[in-house]
Amino acid sequence: MKASELRNYTDEELRNLLEEKKKQLMELRFQLAMGQLKNTSLIKLTKRDIARIKTILRERELGIRR
Repeated sequence: MKASELRNYTDEELRNLLEEKKKQLMELRFQLAMGQLKNTSLIKLTKRDIARIKTILRERELGIRR
């Protein structure tokens, strides 16, 4: 997801999406450990999405606007 797309979400939607991404990351890590994950780049992409969501939430908390 792009940051510009995420900025259109409300704070509550972002928090829900953050929880979903964290669950997805946990599932991906389990799949990796079990040897079932074929596309390991999904872990990296999910981590980046989590970071983007956290950054946008923090910007809103601090009142930073771009």
